[in-house]
Amino acid sequence: MGNQGTLVLGLMGPHRWMMDDAVRRFRDRNPNTQVEYREIQPASPLDPLRTKEVDVALLWQPVHEPDLTVGPVTHVSPVYLMAAATHPYARRDSIRLENLGDHCSFLPGHSLPPYLEASFQPFRTPAGRPIPRGPMPTTWHESLGLVAAGRGVAGVAAEAARFYPGPGLAFVPIEDAPPVPWALVWRTSDPTPLIRAFADAVEAATSGRASPDEAMP
Repeated sequence: MGNQGTLVLGLMGPHRWMMDDAVRRFRDRNPNTQVEYREIQPASPLDPLRTKEVDVALLWQPVHEPDLTVGPVTHVSPVYLMAAATHPYARRDSIRLENLGDHCSFLPGHSLPPYLEASFQPFRTPAGRPIPRGPMPTTWHESLGLVAAGRGVAGVAAEAARFYPGPGLAFVPIEDAPPVPWALVWRTSDPTPLIRAFADAVEAATSGRASPDEAMP
């Protein structure tokens, strides 16, 4: 009954809990399958797909790559600034995109198309001022350490504030930043029956879901 085999799913940090319902539906419909998880690094989110380390990944959008296909959207994230607790913006209730031209130096992506980086970390303010770049981390935990040490800031999804609170970090909403959608992505050349079945399960699980908070158990 159903498909057989193993699906390797790439996720970032807190997003595993958001996929529990979809994974459960997928397994119910395809009881002879297994789901394995791999961690995706925000600094190089496309690499595991291209090296075939994962079959499908949950990535922020937009992804405009000819070798990759974008599937169903799972949720939409407000954008926050992650900064050191000592940063000038750390005690603010919110900031605006124009504020990023002052006191901010974003941590750049390691292997990341500029348009994808700009979804969370724009290169210029709305008025056209450049936003500097700082040290280049290769992993999420390196980013946390650099930010906590005051060596840079990062634009992050709102759910990061919920799962990575710490005495050295502050998470400040960027009130006029466009919310960022997240969606399944897989190799265009490899649309396996397992991937299609999982995409169907995600669509069923996320129907009517509007935000990460509404998805919380």
